[in-house]
Amino acid sequence: MKKFITLLSGFTFIAAIVFFVSCQHETIDPCKGITVLVTVTKKDASTKNDGVITATATGGKDFQFSLNDGDFQQSGSFTGLSAGNYKIVTKNSYGCTGEIAVKIDQNNICAGITITVTTTKKDPATGQSNGSITASATGGSGYTYSINNGAFQSGNSFTNLKAGTYTITAKNANGCTGTVQVVLVGTDPCAGVKIGVTATKTDPASNQSNGTISVSATGGSGFTYSINNGTFQSSGSFTGLKAGTYTVTAKNSNGCTGTAQITLGSTSVDPCAGKTITVSGTAVGVTNCTTTANNGSITVSASGSTGFTFNINGGTYQAGNSFNNLAAGTYTVGAKDAAGCVKTTSVTVGTLPPGPLFTDVKNLLITKCAPCHTSSSSGGVNFLTDCEIVSRWSRIQTTTTNGSMPPGAPLTAAEKLKIANWVNAGHTYSK
Repeated sequence: MKKFITLLSGFTFIAAIVFFVSCQHETIDPCKGITVLVTVTKKDASTKNDGVITATATGGKDFQFSLNDGDFQQSGSFTGLSAGNYKIVTKNSYGCTGEIAVKIDQNNICAGITITVTTTKKDPATGQSNGSITASATGGSGYTYSINNGAFQSGNSFTNLKAGTYTITAKNANGCTGTVQVVLVGTDPCAGVKIGVTATKTDPASNQSNGTISVSATGGSGFTYSINNGTFQSSGSFTGLKAGTYTVTAKNSNGCTGTAQITLGSTSVDPCAGKTITVSGTAVGVTNCTTTANNGSITVSASGSTGFTFNINGGTYQAGNSFNNLAAGTYTVGAKDAAGCVKTTSVTVGTLPPGPLFTDVKNLLITKCAPCHTSSSSGGVNFLTDCEIVSRWSRIQTTTTNGSMPPGAPLTAAEKLKIANWVNAGHTYSK
């Protein structure tokens, strides 16, 4: 009996366990009876992809929203959308979901807007690229402009255009456009324009190139001038001309030209008549016993006219008025002015006298060394020759140390001082 009861009790315990496990596996659906309803408002997109979907939901709380199966977010607002089909899924705090399909349509922001483009133009000269088009537009704001489907620019002016047909496009801030065609026609800027050329002249002197022509013009502005088909220049003045016939041309800023012929006659007037040209020369004499034997010079000056050039002994004229490396002698120097008038004068280049210190030493040598060193056969030294004295200065200086001149003539203190003074002063002929 006791054993049966025990078995019965055990059976009851097992049954209880089976019943408990069965209760644990029963599934409860938290979304049962709950309907999540999604509602949306939308803004259709323009060409700028600015569509908007705003979603709200009922059937729970703490809703989250997803666009096209993307990540869920707290906000039900989705922006920056292009035209197309979208799916909005809403999820409440229990995970219960609802969804709705939304179509964003393309909104034409330019509908009803007319962009009117107007232009002003300047036709180019025939064969040139100097035409221009300036555009303006109405029907919006923030305009940019394009020519012949090129890049848009903020400026409304197009320049350096040749003859032809051009398409001008204006685009406002919303991308709405308008176009206009402009035809540029090559024109002759000189049609009906007469360039008048007048000139004044100065005839050149006989066989001279000192004539002038001064040109002025009418029939435009920005004139440049040319003579005998040469390069155009801003000045209408031409100088340095000899006798002859010249063609002068005036050209205005549009390239229109006019010409005139001017003949310069040779005058028989002496260009030097009435002039008193004075020429003088300052000479620096030759210094003996130097490295450069011909070291004299002449500096020429002239007055009584302008534009002088100078020459010496009939040589080539030069701008500088100094002539160097001259030997002692008499020279003819000349000055020529801008008109070719010449005046000459004679200038003598002398030999500079010896310096006082040199003279003292020379006299001392003649006194002390005669007759031993008064000829080249006397020890190879001739103290009667100036340049020999200059070249033998070191040997002469030795006498101040020895105290006497060979063959033994004693030197006084004053005589030694004469030698020392000359050596210390540079021992040259001119000292």
